Amino acid sequence: MNPNESPSDARPATLWERETLQGLVHATLDEQRRSRKWNNFFKGLLFLYLFLTLFAVGGWFVGGDGAVSGPHTAVVDLHGVIDAEGAASSEKVIAALRQAFKDKDTVGVVLRINSPGGSPVQAGYINDEIHRLRKLYPKTPLYAVVTDICASGGYYVAVAADKIYVDKASLIGSIGVIMDGFGFTGLMEKVGVERRALHAGENKAFLDPFSPVNPNHVAQAQSMLDQVHQQFIKVVRDGRGKRLKETPEMFSGYIWSGEEGLRLGLADDYGSTDSVAREVLKAPELVDYNTKENIAERLAKKIGAGATEAAGTWVTRSQINLH
Repeated sequence: MNPNESPSDARPATLWERETLQGLVHATLDEQRRSRKWNNFFKGLLFLYLFLTLFAVGGWFVGGDGAVSGPHTAVVDLHGVIDAEGAASSEKVIAALRQAFKDKDTVGVVLRINSPGGSPVQAGYINDEIHRLRKLYPKTPLYAVVTDICASGGYYVAVAADKIYVDKASLIGSIGVIMDGFGFTGLMEKVGVERRALHAGENKAFLDPFSPVNPNHVAQAQSMLDQVHQQFIKVVRDGRGKRLKETPEMFSGYIWSGEEGLRLGLADDYGSTDSVAREVLKAPELVDYNTKENIAERLAKKIGAGATEAAGTWVTRSQINLH
């Protein structure tokens, strides 16, 4: 303090400095709070944008291409192995077919097939639903268009269509049924492994790959295969009718080129998705009605797959397939 100043003169200066310092501190804190609020606001906007973009791209909003209006050709894909869990499951294909037929602007439906076959049950579900939809919407034709392959279960589905179109190099047919598996008894003997399986019911270990072949089991399996094969043959005959030019080899499981398939009556004409839409249906505008797998489903599958792998469970089974 200046010796010439009294204590009362020094106090106001000290109070002013303190108040000024407090004001600066409060102003700094207020500015930081405002800055945090704006940062949170912009982060929220960015998160919302990324969220909507991610789910839109990932197919959260599923269904057909509803943006196209007016007469069009609806396209539904049957790609890959036909099973209950994959993209070619009856649930997904049927959902897409229903949407396609339901649209009042659908001139016709193209079922684009590229499948080696799969489950006879799943293929049967789709075949039955196609017949139902064709009766429900009699003015809306459905044409099967084969790309690379339409074999076994794929052909089981195709015969429900009004017509089947192929490329000359497409593969078509394979009207047969198979049950495959392995036998490990010889290997087990070599490495000194003994099979210990307890069961109630003399046939509970049906076709056990770790046990010697049981002739009764083989006969029973063959009987089942023959029965499913006859079901397949009936579906083909009912679907193709008089167009089919039967030969002794037709239902033997052979597969033919599209060119040979036309000669045998397994297919009706050459054509692609575009040519059928343009020249047959006279509706060149294509609309994709395939259901898209959303991110939640993909994540669930990954989690499920990871859980199965972590569990380390090994299940061996024989399964009937239309391959």
